Amino acid sequence: MAETAARDPLPRHHLLGIEGMTQAEIEPYLDLAASYALLSRSRTAPRDALRGRTLINLFFEDSTRTRTSFELAGKRLGADVINMTVATSSVNKGETLLDTAATLNAMRCDLLVVRHAASGAPALLARKVEASVVNAGDGMHEHPTQALLDALTLRRHLGTLTGLTVAICGDVGHSRVARSNIHLLTAMGSHVRVVGPPTLVPEAIARLGAVEVFHTMEEGLRDVDAVMALRLQRERMGAGLVPSAREFFRFYGLDGRRLALAKPGALVLHPGPMNRGVEIASDVADSVQSVIQEQVEMGVAVRMAVLDRLSRMRVPA
Repeated sequence: MAETAARDPLPRHHLLGIEGMTQAEIEPYLDLAASYALLSRSRTAPRDALRGRTLINLFFEDSTRTRTSFELAGKRLGADVINMTVATSSVNKGETLLDTAATLNAMRCDLLVVRHAASGAPALLARKVEASVVNAGDGMHEHPTQALLDALTLRRHLGTLTGLTVAICGDVGHSRVARSNIHLLTAMGSHVRVVGPPTLVPEAIARLGAVEVFHTMEEGLRDVDAVMALRLQRERMGAGLVPSAREFFRFYGLDGRRLALAKPGALVLHPGPMNRGVEIASDVADSVQSVIQEQVEMGVAVRMAVLDRLSRMRVPA
């Protein structure tokens, strides 16, 4: 694994987003994560890779999958893991983000995983702390490790990302997952389609990369290799963007009839949590084409790879 780090071009001290990363920078994360996926299944992960390192999970937003998988990844690599949530931190008492950064610096942690409602918050912390910072989702900006785990899942099943056609469907406008996936998939040579109502697919999305925009599922899903359904993020929406959950499913829900328009055996993905009967039908979510549970498994492997690589890139103070 040390050899992998030696031949990686342009090593990065933080992982704040996928935008701007090249295929040569992305592939080492996927390759290392693939090896960790195999090691995890055999229960032989190297538990000393992060021995003596401290990982702090700093979550200002609720999370189950992401926080738990970062915690599990850190522990499997032997790190000392501390979980901090806004409800139990001084931030809830009025402390600023910069004051929090100063506190974390004083603790001399090595790795800092941050989820925040404000776009750019992890980047701000990265300029103020000595630790390596991982963006675990910031506002409607990016969620880089989710895109990496989605890519790893696709690659495991389809062998490559180059030349694939992937449809990302639903609430694209509010989705940091969609943005990170668009950046990653286009960088790796995939063709990306975004599908959703005009109210949820802003014109700016098309400027993120070589992206095709469709406003009907019947057109957008035809002959794709994989379909990713996105959750309706009502907490980020203004009024009137979607008439009702029932109406949304009627026109944009991923059901068996629409999935049949994709290539035979096309993969079904969802970043979770799922709203069954809103953006995805239960029979599709639980079908043999669904790799949703594998995405969760690959999430741990990807986060192990990210923590491992960043810890080796970081030059101790």
